[in-house]
Amino acid sequence: MSVQPTAASAADPAAGAAVGGVTTSVATRRPPGDGGSQEVAESAPDHGPEVPPPPGDPEAVADGGPAEKLASQVARRIESMIIERGWPVGSVLGSEPELRERFGVSRSVLREAVRLTEHHQVTRMRRGPGGGLVVAAPDAGPALQALVVYLEYVGLSVEDLIEARLLLEPIAAASAAERVGEEDVVALRATLAAEVHHGDRPDLDAQLHIVLAQMAGNPVLELLVDVLTRLTANRVYSTGRLTPTDVDEARERARGRHEAIVAAVIGGDADLAAAETADHLRDAAEWLLDKRNARRESAPPTLEPAVGPTMAETVATRLLGDVVQRGWPIGAVLGSESALLARLGVSRSVLREAVRILEYHSIARTRRGPGGGLVVTRPDVDATVGAAALYLDYRQVGHEHLRIAREAIELGALSTVLARHADPAVARALTEAIRLAEDPAGHTGPEHFHAELVRLSGNPLLALFLRILTELWERHTAGKGGVTRSPDTVAAVRHVHTRILEAVLAGDEDLARHRLRRHLAALDEWYD
Repeated sequence: MSVQPTAASAADPAAGAAVGGVTTSVATRRPPGDGGSQEVAESAPDHGPEVPPPPGDPEAVADGGPAEKLASQVARRIESMIIERGWPVGSVLGSEPELRERFGVSRSVLREAVRLTEHHQVTRMRRGPGGGLVVAAPDAGPALQALVVYLEYVGLSVEDLIEARLLLEPIAAASAAERVGEEDVVALRATLAAEVHHGDRPDLDAQLHIVLAQMAGNPVLELLVDVLTRLTANRVYSTGRLTPTDVDEARERARGRHEAIVAAVIGGDADLAAAETADHLRDAAEWLLDKRNARRESAPPTLEPAVGPTMAETVATRLLGDVVQRGWPIGAVLGSESALLARLGVSRSVLREAVRILEYHSIARTRRGPGGGLVVTRPDVDATVGAAALYLDYRQVGHEHLRIAREAIELGALSTVLARHADPAVARALTEAIRLAEDPAGHTGPEHFHAELVRLSGNPLLALFLRILTELWERHTAGKGGVTRSPDTVAAVRHVHTRILEAVLAGDEDLARHRLRRHLAALDEWYD
């Protein structure tokens, strides 16, 4: 579903069009070509055909066959049902027999679906009288896992990470300074003290950034900053790329910067807090780029929940580590079921549940027949976006939260694209995006212009983050009957997009930013 503007929005051409679905680019930063946008999953290299299980194979259900795919579909239907009901934590969705009848599936399929929703931490099964599938209050863990896994697959440069952090974290720090209270002062000083007294814990180096994002009161910023700090840590402390001396040097440099940021926030100086945060990130980027000749492979992300992993989740994380260390070789076989059982030393039921987790994240699937086994696959960007949007929906993200994050992302991308305003590929891609929005046979909608704008920036982080915001927007507006598209609003959208493009091609950054900002401000009237 694409998001469309209302007729009321069309009254002001500069105010109004929907903005939406974004695609991502592959590997490290590079100027995109002049072709249309395409999914990472379509442009990543493949290493051989995917062979489906033979028809009638009695083991297909247990090993990645149709029943497991059905379980994933049922899991997503359960999650959608929870959203439609307003996320009533503690309420019972139904008993196992009732849910089997509602979804028309077998006991084994339903139980696999329940395991997946439990992995997302959106449900738990309560036994006994009055029991059934109970709505749970999730934390950010599953969404963070999905995002980090997908972005590790895509491949990021240090420049990609720092650019995204520079766009989002100064905003979070400024908001924290504007909202700081007595309890926040205590938390900030405790975080600084922990950095000094527990220097052997590298996770504490990122904690201040997460605390500031939490203080900002914006769930979108909180989630995205958490993702960025985890990805940065994967490239620094967890990888073995740096010597102990390097790590000590990095912490010492960061400590002084952190103290300056905290002082500005406690003092309520939003502008200074933002400036100190930006200076800190630029300094960190310079230091990282100086050290990157010592690179080794990235440490694998984790699939473990915050409350402690099950055996299956531990096994899934080990297998994910194998995939990452081998460079995500799509189509490669990690091993047959018997070989994996012997290597991992677990029961068949544990291994198969681990495989279900990997399959849910689109990391691997089981292929039957000669040469079969656990096969590496492309992560599913839709599942990744859905996991993040699911969590943010639970956090009841408002229009102002979305606007702040979206404006930072799109204006950041705009600055990068403006540096290439004389490149014919920019004009071709954005002009085609405007045309496709009006193509009756197309399925892009007016959001395609924004997708192309961010794609042209060449930063897959920004593209994925914008797509998450679009998905959240679509879920919200769909629950209210969607947003109406009419010929008048289509014309108004074309007009405002064309005006933004004219400013971009003229290299007029001030005017382009003005027009884009006004355009994005129209989101407020559609959301509520």
